[in-house]
Amino acid sequence: MSKVLIFGCKGMVGKAVTDILMSDSKFSVAVSSREDTNLFSFEETQETIRHVQPDVLINAAAKVGGIVANNQQRSEFLIENLRINLNILEAAIPYENMKIINLGSSCIYPLNAKNPITEDEFMNGKLEPTNSPYAMAKLTAIELGNAMQTQYGHNVINLMPTNLYGPYDSFSAEYSHVIPGLIYRMHIAKVEKMENFNIWGSGKPLREFLYVNDLANAIKFVIENNINDSLLNIGSGDEVSIKSVAESIKTVVGFEGELSFDKSKPDGNPRKLLDSSKILNYGWIPDVELNDGLKKTYRWFLDNQDI
Repeated sequence: MSKVLIFGCKGMVGKAVTDILMSDSKFSVAVSSREDTNLFSFEETQETIRHVQPDVLINAAAKVGGIVANNQQRSEFLIENLRINLNILEAAIPYENMKIINLGSSCIYPLNAKNPITEDEFMNGKLEPTNSPYAMAKLTAIELGNAMQTQYGHNVINLMPTNLYGPYDSFSAEYSHVIPGLIYRMHIAKVEKMENFNIWGSGKPLREFLYVNDLANAIKFVIENNINDSLLNIGSGDEVSIKSVAESIKTVVGFEGELSFDKSKPDGNPRKLLDSSKILNYGWIPDVELNDGLKKTYRWFLDNQDI
């Protein structure tokens, strides 16, 4: 039986991983939320790891948000994510036999990376300016993990998921990522019987989305199969335009008005798709189609959001 410690157990990824591992008797799962451990404190972080003595440590703790949040709170995104990641990794140094699973993000790949984006594009160019503080904190965590592996022999796996969505995401009009933001705003538009719903940009850019339970199953797959690659992309492999995503959400939510696109606003990157062939070749397969994932997410939103 593997003893697993999950930091960030109440967030979208942490909750999904916790539920999936706890449902399997092969795992003994210890969880730590911000109420349990102040990850800004090295001493508290160190004590939690010392107390649990896990075989596997999963770092799912982070300050996250959409483009607006990243731009308005640039200092906080860098400082808070640096502190969380550095405290966890430094506190893990004495435990050389402990596997560490670190969560990166596709957003830390260079702005002009060649699509589909392979792991070889890591640190191969300039970062996307809108979320560079968050990306820099994640990059630092990956570099520290690599340093620990080289210097002390630690086994650190950095997973690079594509755009995630699902239950326990942050739903708001301004600070969310694409899917939770559209769900929130379109639900309001439906309730208020609005005739038109405006979307920033042309709707043409192509993006890849992954339901959070698919990432959780990928984490379980990595543990069970003793996969030790230092960097692994985790994506669905399906490209979809922002316009198509918006139309799907319109159907799922039941909004009866018209969608309009403000082409005076910038689109950003025209395409962003991960090459996930490494983990696919190991045998992991994403399970949840986008439309099914949107239905599950909206159902959770209705059951848990007080609006």
